[in-house]
Amino acid sequence: MDLATLIGLLGALGVIVAAIFTGGSVLTFVNVPSFLIVIGGSLLVVLMKFPMAHTMSAFKIAMKAFLHKAESPIDLVEQGVELANIARKEGLLGLESVEIENGFLKRGVQFCVDGQEPEIIRAMLSKDINLTIERHEKGQAIFKALGDVAPAMGMIGTLVGLVQMLSNMNDPKQIGPAMAVALLTTLYGAVVATVIALPIADKLAHRSDEERLNKSLILEAINSIQEGINPRVMREMLMTYLPVSKRAVEDQDAA
Repeated sequence: MDLATLIGLLGALGVIVAAIFTGGSVLTFVNVPSFLIVIGGSLLVVLMKFPMAHTMSAFKIAMKAFLHKAESPIDLVEQGVELANIARKEGLLGLESVEIENGFLKRGVQFCVDGQEPEIIRAMLSKDINLTIERHEKGQAIFKALGDVAPAMGMIGTLVGLVQMLSNMNDPKQIGPAMAVALLTTLYGAVVATVIALPIADKLAHRSDEERLNKSLILEAINSIQEGINPRVMREMLMTYLPVSKRAVEDQDAA
């Protein structure tokens, strides 16, 4: 569970709700036509932009913003060095009996055990990385589109409400509901875009960068193992994937 995403979302919504409670009746901010225009309209417009399968899968991908926790690069470095030590002592076939939880690392090690050429392994794993990032980018694009569309639908609802209001100026009873539609659609659109859609898109982009880094590190480790590079040299090579601050801490721990 990513507490930062959950706290940020609930906190932002909580601040808005608290402001509504302190300012008057909550029911004043509930308007079904406004909700339909912004939520229903935005989802339908996004559905027009992308294939239905991609749109449906985007909401599954969005769960990564809340539930996914990337494996620590430091742990991956240590796993790679451990595998390199085993391969150095027992040969590549000695890796076959090693339990590996990371699926991408396990796949790369299996390629080594099967005797695949380094060029083939690099090509297959690089293809895996590129396709994974491409799938993630599709999910990000859908939430970015939702963030773009929601405020625009809010503006459309505002215009609808203003037209209704101006066309019923002679009937004071109609002015209030029409003005509510005009203002609340703008509010709903801003909330959907600013609090939900765009932050999720940005968090998914962050998750994608984390996965790209980890898989690139693993690819480097697999190549080093297959080439028989000294585990100590390999460790120094893999540490370049870490921020300088983390490298310093890890070097102190190793010492």
